[in-house]
Amino acid sequence: MPPREVAEEAERVLRLCSACMYCDGVCAVFPAIAGKATFSLADVAHIANLCHACRGCWHACQYAPPHPFAVNVPQTLAAARGHTYADFARPRWLAGAFGRHAWMPAAVVGAATVAALLLVVLTVPRETLFGVHRGGGAFYQVVPWGVMTTAAGLSFVWAVAAMTASTVAFWRAIAPPVSARVVKRALWPALFDIVTLSNLGGGGPGCNDVDGRFSRERRIAHHVMVGGFALTILSTLSAALWHHVADAPAPYPVFSLPVLAGTIGGVLMLVGIGGLVSVELRTDTAATEPGETRLNLVFLVLLGLVAASGLAVLVLRETVLMGVTLTLHLGLVTGFFLVLPASKMMHAPYRAAALLRAAIDRIASPPRRSGGE
Repeated sequence: MPPREVAEEAERVLRLCSACMYCDGVCAVFPAIAGKATFSLADVAHIANLCHACRGCWHACQYAPPHPFAVNVPQTLAAARGHTYADFARPRWLAGAFGRHAWMPAAVVGAATVAALLLVVLTVPRETLFGVHRGGGAFYQVVPWGVMTTAAGLSFVWAVAAMTASTVAFWRAIAPPVSARVVKRALWPALFDIVTLSNLGGGGPGCNDVDGRFSRERRIAHHVMVGGFALTILSTLSAALWHHVADAPAPYPVFSLPVLAGTIGGVLMLVGIGGLVSVELRTDTAATEPGETRLNLVFLVLLGLVAASGLAVLVLRETVLMGVTLTLHLGLVTGFFLVLPASKMMHAPYRAAALLRAAIDRIASPPRRSGGE
């Protein structure tokens, strides 16, 4: 849970917001706090991850600095959110990546990439590494299929296991005491909020992504990035089917499903990442928390390197640079999976859990009238 001073500041701010409720309708945070006079540590953890940092409440708040109340909801909840990443991290030694060792994920990815490159340079003959390979199985002449799938597969399994354990720990802390029937009824509305990013709508006109003007820039960029990522997953799955079912090893023709999905997906990912980085660099720092900004940028840059290196493999696959490019991509992918449980990626399952809790609360409790009407 958040440290005492962070939790106390979050409770102070949330109590003021609960009494005011001027921002009711901006996002899911305010319905979740309506009518509450006290907030437990579990409440703070839930609400902090329910916040999408759209900053609409910051620009609307009449009690924001320089008012003596100094209400800064986005910054306060961002600080609390960062501590939940650390506190619920499993294994627990991952917690350091969300604190003073926030650059650790970048260092691990860099080390994995260098290790992969050194291993290939030292074990693969020069004429093979820098040779031009064409046709089915060309990639595996540089990096054997078994080595490639083992490195990526084990790191992926680790990421899924650690992220699942962390999310389960978080859910146990915030889960409400309701029946399974209520949880089942809440799944669809929660899924709708997760997929559509409805809480980045600012209650209708958009969020305050950069300044006081309404914008849908971050929401659109996020959708573009996730859509591109989904296409890369389709590329990987279709390539696996071609390899194992049709007995056709990579690389594949330019107009095949694996290549088209991977190319379009990689480009969309880079476009979306560029949009999100632009928002991070231009946004009003008064409503941000430096630790969260650092986590965001590190994650986006690493994800961008993975996408860019994948596109580079497609472009250079029939040149002398294919071997080195493929090795760099494999190192980046493996390292990226290794650090996922210690990265800002944890916001995705935690926020999904928080949105499920919010949907459960809406179903289990009667709606309250806003105090700001």
